[in-house]
Amino acid sequence: MINETALPESPALRSSVLERTDVLDRVKALSLLPDGMHVTTAMVATYFEVTAEAIRQLVKRHRTELESNGLIVLRGADLRKFESDNMSRSLGSYPQARRSLTVYSRRAVLNIAMLLRDSAVARHVRTYLLDAEYVARTQPVENPVPTDALPLDDHIDQRITHILGKTVVPMFNALIAASGEHRRELIELREDIENVERKLCWHHRRLAGLEGEAPADDVRATLDAMTWQAFEHHVAGLLRRDGCVDVVVRKARTDRGIDITGRTADGRTVAVQCKNRAGRWTVPSADMQKFAGATRAIDHVDIALFVATCNFSHESEAIAKLCGVITVNRDELEAWSAGVRLTALR
Repeated sequence: MINETALPESPALRSSVLERTDVLDRVKALSLLPDGMHVTTAMVATYFEVTAEAIRQLVKRHRTELESNGLIVLRGADLRKFESDNMSRSLGSYPQARRSLTVYSRRAVLNIAMLLRDSAVARHVRTYLLDAEYVARTQPVENPVPTDALPLDDHIDQRITHILGKTVVPMFNALIAASGEHRRELIELREDIENVERKLCWHHRRLAGLEGEAPADDVRATLDAMTWQAFEHHVAGLLRRDGCVDVVVRKARTDRGIDITGRTADGRTVAVQCKNRAGRWTVPSADMQKFAGATRAIDHVDIALFVATCNFSHESEAIAKLCGVITVNRDELEAWSAGVRLTALR
C-alpha cells in the first residue's frame, strides 16, 4: 500500500489516478459554479480550508501540470461571457471589472489535492484516493468480452495484457518516479514486463491474422478519421501510456514549432511535433528544419520526436539524422497505436 505522501512527490502516480474525481465529494462536498463544471480560487481555498494565497502560490509552482488538467485563466470576451453566465448568480456582482479570472475543473481540484501539503482535507483526499485505488487494483479484473466468444488461450492473453498495461506498468512508472537508489533495477523490471506485454500483443495479432481478421484496419481507420487536434491528443495519450509524465499539448498559437512536451519516467525531456497528413503527402525538409531548430532553442531536450501520419522525404530524413530527431512514420505510428511501445521512450 502506497503512503499518501508519495503523491506530492510522484508526477507519474498523480497522473495514474487523475480520473478519480469522485473522491472529492466522498471526502467533502465540493461546491461548483452554476455551469456545474468549474470553481474559483476562493472556492478551492474554502474546500481545502486554506487561504486563497496558498492556492495561488501552489498554482505558480505547478502551473503547467494544472493547466493540462483543467486550470484556465479567462480574459477579455471569454471572461465577460463566463461572468455573465456564472458569477452574478453565484457570487454576487462586481462593480469593478476584473482583468482575469482563474477557474478550475474538478480534475484540476483533484490535482491540487495531490500537491497541497498543508491541508488536512487534501491529506484526507490523498489517503482516500490511494485506498480506493488499492482496492480497485486488488479486485479481479473484469473482461467485457464474453468468455464463450473467445478461444481459451486468446481470452487469457487479453486478460493478462490488460492487467500488465493498465496496472503493473503504471505501478512501475510510479515507483520509478519516486525511487532513487533502485531506479535502474525498476526500469529493467518494467522493460521485462513490457516485453511480455508486447509478445502477447504480437501473439494476439498473429492469431487474428491466421483467422482472417485484420485488427490493424481499425487502427488505420481511427487515425484517418482524426482532425489535427485529435491527432495531437492521441499522440499525447500514447506518451502517457508509455510512462511519460507532465505531458502537455501546447496551444497552436504559442507552440513555436513544438506541439507536445513531457518527460519520460526516468526524467528525460521530450518534445514532439505532430503532422496529420494523408495519402501520398510526405513531410518536407522545411518542416523538419523548423522542428529541429525549435528543439535546439529549448534547453535540455533529450528526445525530439517527429510523428506523422505519412512518410518522410529523403531530405527530411537526412536532416533528422543530422540533428538527432527521431522520426515516427505511418507504419511505426500504427504499430505504436496498436500497443507496441516506442523504442525511443524505453
